[in-house]
Amino acid sequence: MPSTVQQAHMMFRISKSVLLAALVILTASCSTPSLRDEITRPEPTFARTPATTGVLAAMADDVFTKYGPEYSGFKLLDTSYDGLAWRLALIDSAVSSIDIQTYLWYPDNAGRLVFQRAVQAANRGVHVRLVVDDLLTIGLDQFIFELDQQPNIEVRLFNPWEDRSTLSRAGEMIAEFERLNTRMHDKLMIVDGNAAVVGGRNLGDHYFGLSHAYNFHDLDLLGFGHIARQANEMFDHFWNSEWVVTADNLDTEREEGFAKQAWQDVLEKNRSAEELQVFGVDPEDWSDELAEVAGELRPGKSYLVYDTTGDNEIEQAVAQKMFGFMDLAQEELLITNAYIIPGQPAIDFVQSLTDRGVTVRILTNSLESHDVPAVNSHYKDWRDDFINAGAELYELRADAAIQSLVDVAPVEGEFTGLHTKAVVVDRKMVFIGSMNFDPRSFSINTEAGAFVESAGLAEDLARVMNRDMDPDNAWQVFLDEDGNPYWVNSDRTVDEQPARDGNQRIMDKIFKMFPKDQY
Repeated sequence: MPSTVQQAHMMFRISKSVLLAALVILTASCSTPSLRDEITRPEPTFARTPATTGVLAAMADDVFTKYGPEYSGFKLLDTSYDGLAWRLALIDSAVSSIDIQTYLWYPDNAGRLVFQRAVQAANRGVHVRLVVDDLLTIGLDQFIFELDQQPNIEVRLFNPWEDRSTLSRAGEMIAEFERLNTRMHDKLMIVDGNAAVVGGRNLGDHYFGLSHAYNFHDLDLLGFGHIARQANEMFDHFWNSEWVVTADNLDTEREEGFAKQAWQDVLEKNRSAEELQVFGVDPEDWSDELAEVAGELRPGKSYLVYDTTGDNEIEQAVAQKMFGFMDLAQEELLITNAYIIPGQPAIDFVQSLTDRGVTVRILTNSLESHDVPAVNSHYKDWRDDFINAGAELYELRADAAIQSLVDVAPVEGEFTGLHTKAVVVDRKMVFIGSMNFDPRSFSINTEAGAFVESAGLAEDLARVMNRDMDPDNAWQVFLDEDGNPYWVNSDRTVDEQPARDGNQRIMDKIFKMFPKDQY
């Protein structure tokens, strides 16, 4: 069974498996270079003009012709398979540019496959730009440096450590905690300036149903048209930010044969991975799939919101705009959010909605479905407050029936967790993005997401969210006559919060002693 000891008090949401993977990479690495003494910064560069050829341009043009230049056509990426397959479809269909911005990019099956297809796109002349948070790049400096030297590929790191080894990073973290504690939590992909993916998924097995330990139920938004133009502006903001450093500032030099051997290793691992065979390892022609999905797109107007980077600080915007968005609700507010640590203002906000007759339904993780027990430690005491404020409160089951949509055969994870961040207002408007309802998302990390006005998309998302709240997938939390919580699903009723094992319950108590403002 996977361990739940997954978080240090002053650090980040990284599972034990990720820490172990980083250490393996480190010990296999021949050196641990630092950043160069003098950081060089290039002149600002920007996204290419949207492509006018290729299938993605044709799809965007079709949306513009039918609905107008401010519109996009949208599709929910609900299943894990769709989350990865449609990313591959966009990459394989690129004719001009690929921009990828991500918090975590794991060196596992899913991470390697996306990487392989992006490099193969660059090999056929597509310009590839990558912005990756520096959190999980331990031991990968030579790899990143060599990648940046390849034709048509540029790599930049967000908020990097100056000293690159594990021990050096730990020391620098203590010395510069305020700066290094800020991470880029955004997830974004833009292809040809005509298609974009916005949402919650990092690039790794847990997010695409390929981990044998556990997998996340997550959500992305695939869009064609205007949203890609909006996403270009967001990407360019980070690309040219003072918080971002180009990969050629890594204090290393090219090693003869390194890039060739690394590429062969990627290809061999991907071709031998049983888990990847359902996706196909080599690039494909997705014309038929794209033609089919074109008839299913939901038209809508979007507003892409993101926290911005100043010279020495992050300008938080998403949280405030999120509450303004939710306050538009007049009839119904549906919330699915993986990590919730509220304060009294959030409870008062829910109360204000229910007082005016708005139905509020909230789905989050239960202790048993959690990958981060520290969040549950600081959430659990607010359950009764949500319920007393009039909200219906649901928590995902670790054995949810939707596991068949989360795991991608032949993989069968040991449990299912929740990673989605989504809102539906009055079945008319939606939000899909990266922002959790916790202190880290509100005041430490950068976050992003898309507000979309589209009744069709809102109905689609409401169906998904209500499905996830069904008793086959979630516990509903109630209060007994003494105000104590109890949990009900399709199979049983319990008066103690559901957990996978006793170790989770111990961790839940231990993390309660740590300050909640770092989670």
